[in-house]
Amino acid sequence: MSAASDWSRFPLGTRFRLVDTKEEYIIDDYGAALVGTETIDLYKLSRLEMQRWGVRHVDIDILQWGSAEESLKVLGPRAKNRTVRQMIAELQKKAPVQSSIGAEASKSGQASARKAALRTLD
Repeated sequence: MSAASDWSRFPLGTRFRLVDTKEEYIIDDYGAALVGTETIDLYKLSRLEMQRWGVRHVDIDILQWGSAEESLKVLGPRAKNRTVRQMIAELQKKAPVQSSIGAEASKSGQASARKAALRTLD
């Protein structure tokens, strides 16, 4: 299931599970309104499902960190956009740190829970 985030917070390919519902999602999109936030947009199949979900603050389990390097590859050609440049700058600052976090998470199989604001994609 698809989700969007600020890729400098949750990089492309990050897999996570909602603690309460056990639903799993993969970060495969980003949005200008998400840059600089801990917000994740969830894709829902219908407008009714989106309305039912609304905006919630929930705990998530990071199952596997995405790749800062892959995020930078995708974002590079889109760097004319101001918000994309923001994500690129943040990713470049912490790329070595993010890589080590990803390695630790994949060794343990699961990272600790994080609090995130989750909303549905419009």
